[in-house]
Amino acid sequence: MSDGAVRYTVSEGVATVVFDRPEARNALTFAMYAELERICATIAADRSLRAIVFRGAGDAAFVAGTDIGQFERFAGAEDGIAYERRIDATIEMLERLPAPTIAAVHGVAAGAGLMIATACDFRFATPAARFGAPIARTVGNCLSMANVARLVAAFGAPLTRRMLLLAEMLTADEVVACRFAELVGGDEMDARIGSLCQRLAGSAPLTVRATREAIRRVTMATLPAGDDLVRLVYGSADFKAGVAAFMAKEKPTWRGE
Repeated sequence: MSDGAVRYTVSEGVATVVFDRPEARNALTFAMYAELERICATIAADRSLRAIVFRGAGDAAFVAGTDIGQFERFAGAEDGIAYERRIDATIEMLERLPAPTIAAVHGVAAGAGLMIATACDFRFATPAARFGAPIARTVGNCLSMANVARLVAAFGAPLTRRMLLLAEMLTADEVVACRFAELVGGDEMDARIGSLCQRLAGSAPLTVRATREAIRRVTMATLPAGDDLVRLVYGSADFKAGVAAFMAKEKPTWRGE
């Protein structure tokens, strides 16, 4: 498979960012993370934008997570610390963009895809969309403290527990019920996003900017340390076994060590 690409275009004051690796359900490679970071830096310098839209290529997935094959290179807990810090920094870049952000979700938004969608201000989901981070049944890694805080802020603790402890993927109807996303048909997505962008264009830009940053600060204000938890998981034999089982398309055997 290719390393994929992240594509960026601007039209009439609206930026569109496309995660383009459909043969792997847009799973993010480290090269794609680097492209996303460069694009965010470009967007951050452009005060003319009124909205930024994130999409996945094709209809099967928004982003299905990070490409698990890259975890085969991890030698221990410190690689997990470095990875989670990079993901945190990338998600924070999205949250700090100068204009409101919109996730257009077709298909699966899992792992990193869930976090990108959660970092956005608004989300639209087609009926076939699914949201979650089923790592407790697949690879056996964990989320950073910041990303857990983002999920609890967006979904509440009960749904976050279902996603992370039971590895459940939430349906479009479930995320609509908790007001995480708005349900739209696939053929209605572009029109609905266009309507929202027009409405955002009429909002006072400094009010929008201050409000978005205030929400980000409130969400992260009481964030406790969590590196010990990341080291516990990424330094474990279970994590190595989980990655190996995932790559072999086998069911992992967890030993709690």
